[in-house]
Amino acid sequence: MLFIHAISTLAAGTLTGLLAAKIKIPGGLLVGAIIGAAILNVFTGTAYMPKDTKLFVQIIAGAFIGCTAEKSDIKRLPCIIKPALIMILGFLLLNMSAGFIIYLISPLDLATSLMSAVPGGISDTPIIAADMGADAPKVAVMQVVRQILGIGVFPSLILLYDNKAKSKGGYGNAYTEIRTKSKRKSVPALICTLLAAAVFGMLGKLSGISAGTFVFAIIAVLVLKLVFDYAFIPKRIKQGAQLISGCYLGSTVTLSDILEIRYLLLPLGVIIAGYIANCFLTGAVIRKVCNFTRKEALLIATPAGASDMALISADIGVENTDVIILQVIRAVLVMTFFPLLIGRITV
Repeated sequence: MLFIHAISTLAAGTLTGLLAAKIKIPGGLLVGAIIGAAILNVFTGTAYMPKDTKLFVQIIAGAFIGCTAEKSDIKRLPCIIKPALIMILGFLLLNMSAGFIIYLISPLDLATSLMSAVPGGISDTPIIAADMGADAPKVAVMQVVRQILGIGVFPSLILLYDNKAKSKGGYGNAYTEIRTKSKRKSVPALICTLLAAAVFGMLGKLSGISAGTFVFAIIAVLVLKLVFDYAFIPKRIKQGAQLISGCYLGSTVTLSDILEIRYLLLPLGVIIAGYIANCFLTGAVIRKVCNFTRKEALLIATPAGASDMALISADIGVENTDVIILQVIRAVLVMTFFPLLIGRITV
């Protein structure tokens, strides 16, 4: 019977996930799957996904993040270590301050509050939150808002602000070479990547470290990619993991959870205000200290993904490849270390 419930949950989540992706909802696969599985659970009470789903999704997500780095990025590290440190410090201060404010002004527990403010992946952060005992569906809502801000609001806001300030350009020479991406895309590389992520992910789980599965999987695949150039995860597998993750998160949603969404209004206000303040304050510091133009500095402090940033930066006239590399660094470092820190704080 549980098998039938799991299949029906996957079917419901996949249907709504694909629909949401088709109509271009940010994080559509995850968001749609959560909605589909949640509807099934609220109205029938039969939505079900095995507990090991979290382990599987964290391994795949960790492997995918590990694969986002490129060998060519390492060569730029001496040039961008200063803005990288400022960027990560800014996001860390934002995460801690916004998380504790949310905890103080809302009924959300500390783990949920802090994970809601993590500037990480929309599909990765909620499943890690679930593994840490936080309220994952609420974290997912907050992450969707961050994604919308990063992709839909900040680029226009940055362009408007830059035009108003009449920026004349940068102080230094922008790095405009295209990132050299690995061409290693083979079935053996895929199998090797999945095995490395699975073995080290399991070791991470056995270690007892918060988010250990995810963190160990990232590190293992990073080594595989940057040292041996033998790591590859197709986007379709990542998308499948997003659907499965959404189905799992949606299967935990009850009617009372939906009624409690009204308590997220204040936390959402904190998240929005925090990300806007961080973008302009951290961006101003990066611009002043690190020789970037105003638009480049603000984009570096924008909470969007590296792939999204490649499109966003081109749309507003920024061609500096370091902006993309810094977003990759943010994704790797934030998702590797922030959950570990939060786990220590909430023990």
